[in-house]
Amino acid sequence: MYISVEHQLRYQYDQPVALAPHTLYLYPRTYPYQRLRRYELQISPEPSKVVRNVDVEGNVQQVAYFGGPTDYLTITAQIELDSDPFQSLDFVLYPFETQRVPFPYPPQVRSLLEPYLIREGVTELVENWARQVAASVNWQTVPFLIALNQAIRQFTYTVREEGAPLAPEQTLIDQLGSCRDYTTLFMAACRSLGLAARFVSGYLFGSAQQEHQLHAWAEVYLPGAGWRGFDPTENTVVVNKHIFLASSARAELTAPVSGTFTGQTQSRLEADVRIKGKE
Repeated sequence: MYISVEHQLRYQYDQPVALAPHTLYLYPRTYPYQRLRRYELQISPEPSKVVRNVDVEGNVQQVAYFGGPTDYLTITAQIELDSDPFQSLDFVLYPFETQRVPFPYPPQVRSLLEPYLIREGVTELVENWARQVAASVNWQTVPFLIALNQAIRQFTYTVREEGAPLAPEQTLIDQLGSCRDYTTLFMAACRSLGLAARFVSGYLFGSAQQEHQLHAWAEVYLPGAGWRGFDPTENTVVVNKHIFLASSARAELTAPVSGTFTGQTQSRLEADVRIKGKE
């Protein structure tokens, strides 16, 4: 499958400002079954320098440095890639005792997974709900993750273009949220049962609901399978229609663009995502 993405962010300032360095997570971090064909990044006004790094969690990070004052900033990323069919559930959990939750991770990986096991957002209500979901599938690991997807999918979806994810308990109580709210609830439920989970930002081809915006889903570390993606918004496992930008133990560290400016002004943001694909 061929997939192309054009993501443009337009910032407008009422008065000229001095832009501090901006950090961008707009470069695809491809899976083994995905191959990048073409990538182009356009920034206006033209930065004095753009540095491409790999951050502490393995994401491709681009840092743009700017010169003189400006009253606007436009960033456009164009991505083209090939994505082969992928069976996300084609694996064997090993050691075999990991087929049921909760389970301890092998010592050789436990210390590396610590940031993804922090019980942030895990309240008594969230943990009890996660245990109810697990009990409904006899505490089996993969069926639990699938059932968690299905349970969250029953909530009412809403679009929130700006702002941090809501607290997991609030999303659970309201049974309402955006994809990033659903993802953080999914992560908290996993972590309440000792499963390492991380937040992923990217794009999704083939969903009318997501085709014009950034998307979010979760990945869970499963012994014998590594990081595997689960998308509670779509009630699917992650297959070749998901395009990965960045992942983190903390959702706020995956923002597509972050940075500050100096000046007394009001700013506004417009974003546009266009995703196309061909089998």
